[in-house]
Amino acid sequence: MSSESMDGDCVRVLSIQSHVVSGYVGNKSACFPLQVLGFEVDTINSVQFSNHTGYKSFKGQVLNDTELGGLIEGLKNNSIDYYSHLLTGYIGSVSFLKKVKSVVEHLKTVNPNLVYVCDPVMGDNGKMYVPEELLPVYREHIVPLADIISPNQYEAELLSGQKIKNESDAAEVMEWFHQQGVKTVVLSSTDLSSESELIGMASSITNGSKTKLNIVIPRLPANFTGTGDLFAALLLAWMHHTNNNLKKAVENTLSTMQAILHRTLDMARSRAGADSCPSVRQLELKLIQSLDDIRNPKPTITATLLGS
Repeated sequence: MSSESMDGDCVRVLSIQSHVVSGYVGNKSACFPLQVLGFEVDTINSVQFSNHTGYKSFKGQVLNDTELGGLIEGLKNNSIDYYSHLLTGYIGSVSFLKKVKSVVEHLKTVNPNLVYVCDPVMGDNGKMYVPEELLPVYREHIVPLADIISPNQYEAELLSGQKIKNESDAAEVMEWFHQQGVKTVVLSSTDLSSESELIGMASSITNGSKTKLNIVIPRLPANFTGTGDLFAALLLAWMHHTNNNLKKAVENTLSTMQAILHRTLDMARSRAGADSCPSVRQLELKLIQSLDDIRNPKPTITATLLGS
């Protein structure tokens, strides 16, 4: 082992995803909640933009695979590459994603018990917003390395090659992920309910025993950004803090999400005024204002356990 855990039992996360100067997506959305929940968080920014791409324009830089390799090499050379968790989110190029594969493999040699949480950010609502060439890399190389994965419905369909038209289809898709070696699969949202609700589904295998659940999620009348990044970070934290209790972890994750989104929407409406729609800026996630909800989530969402 090239490194050692210098902080004893301290949980330490390496988060590789996007970063924005202003606003809350990617590492800006994931880092603060993880720190509030007791994690040391090191970040590598796959891109660094002025703001997220939902604004009228943005500027910034993109990290390439060679630069990612250099950062990991620097950690390795100083024996500071021991992590309890790895979290990955938005990645925009094939070469960078292939380098992520080697990073996962390296970190798992340093700590064989490392938990890799993969948010396979590729698209939503039937549209990809990364190059199509990333899909086979995710499917063939990244998914088999993941311990926990949190795709939305569209991403799960892309990866598995199966359409999700009902809960039975969703169960088959989650089973496909298990067959690839993923221990915990959480479909962060599906359109299997109504215009006012989303359905989340999850499946986890622990010591040969499978837990399956679904959960009804109120759908709010606004388009938020950074929610998938926040979801994956909270899921990582609560799976750890509940000793992999899937039901409690998902309930805490989504209860926190609902509190943050309601606060964000209420504040955005207040600032926009009664006769105006909230702007993109006004709908930036209100994470700092939600500190207490992140630290101590109030149980507002209840998951339903399903037969295995």
